[in-house]
Amino acid sequence: MAEAAQKMATYEDLIAAPEHLVAEIIRGQLVTSPRPAPKHARSASGLGVDIGGPFDRGRGGPGGWWILDEPELHLDGHVLVPDLAGWRRERLPKLPDTAWFELAPDWVCEVLSPSTARIDRVEKLPIYAQAGIGHVWLVDPDLRMLEAYANRDGHWLLLKAFENDDLVRIAPFDAIEIELAGLWAE
Repeated sequence: MAEAAQKMATYEDLIAAPEHLVAEIIRGQLVTSPRPAPKHARSASGLGVDIGGPFDRGRGGPGGWWILDEPELHLDGHVLVPDLAGWRRERLPKLPDTAWFELAPDWVCEVLSPSTARIDRVEKLPIYAQAGIGHVWLVDPDLRMLEAYANRDGHWLLLKAFENDDLVRIAPFDAIEIELAGLWAE
């Protein structure tokens, strides 16, 4: 007996998802995840502060970026919500009036958790590469690691992996040094 074709998720399905979940549409399917746990949120928030001041606000750094928490990305039929994303203002001079972005960011950061790591790595990374996102960082608060990747012809090249209390200076934010110790919940 042939399996019935799965119904393709719609934006209405995404909007109808319970508010306590992060809802995305990946390869036509509605994918929901729990809101970030405190350790996860701490890492994302800390990184947003470290990068946002110098790059978004121009405080102690070059400015020229929009850095946003959990933006909704509409990329080639997928609706994705990374933990952090950044756009160079030369590519996105002003923020859109919509609740989502159709222009792929220049940088995305996913903070991995046991419930989302497979989705972030296996499902979302290829979509980000295909959309032309230049850099992806994966942060694992349990392992206390940051992996930095660059998009090379639609494939991810690991630039470097950092851990624990390392001082990080890596593209596209290599104008500043980030102390990883500040990202980990104590």
